[in-house]
Amino acid sequence: MTHPIHIGVGGWTYEPWRGVFYPDDLVQKRELEYASRALTSIEINGTYYSTFKPDSWMKWRDETPDGFVFSVKASRYCTNRKILSDMGESMERFLGQGMTALGDKLGPINWQFMGTKKFDADDFEGFLKLLPKERDGLRLRHALEVRNPTFDTPAFHDLAAKYGVAIVYAEDDEEPTWPRIDQPTADFTYARLMSSREDEPTGMSPADLDAIADRTRAWAKRGEVFAYFIAGAKVRNPAAAQALITRLA
Repeated sequence: MTHPIHIGVGGWTYEPWRGVFYPDDLVQKRELEYASRALTSIEINGTYYSTFKPDSWMKWRDETPDGFVFSVKASRYCTNRKILSDMGESMERFLGQGMTALGDKLGPINWQFMGTKKFDADDFEGFLKLLPKERDGLRLRHALEVRNPTFDTPAFHDLAAKYGVAIVYAEDDEEPTWPRIDQPTADFTYARLMSSREDEPTGMSPADLDAIADRTRAWAKRGEVFAYFIAGAKVRNPAAAQALITRLA
């Protein structure tokens, strides 16, 4: 059995995409409408820095087609702290901003941690206990993006599996110390692909895209997949996402 695969990029507002991804004559207010028909998912990044009003979430829902899915990057005020279990108030502010208005277009929440954050089992279990499994009648799915090599240990993998959260598979050639953890700890896979290059029209060589396509197919056998081309040569990321969508079609 193969589960659904969602492929996209981070955000949809980026001036260098004009004339490369977006047509030159496309008005800015229609960028999400356009991107959501060329891709199958987008990771909302602005939520890492600030909150949005419920009207924004409803607008994003209405501008995108059926079957499109957003993932949401969690607030830095939740994850960038010494004691993670102290994030309760910040988490409520983040979760309560109106994202459930997306309805079935709400995908996973990505909780990203700084590279200086090291694995501490008690600290992380305290954090995981705070993550709600549902809100406003919607299931909430959570993914952990860790950037310190201390997390590449069975103790962390087991803890994530205990709470049913995914560990983000993060691939960045410029950050060799970041762990590349590919463990089935949840019923979905969340990948952030950060190795695109500007000298490749599709962001990556055909061989590299073929390898990612093969990995994505393997992920889809164990659960739903959310994969995003993020950072790297950002100007090429929409082309990379479209190339991967084509390979998986």
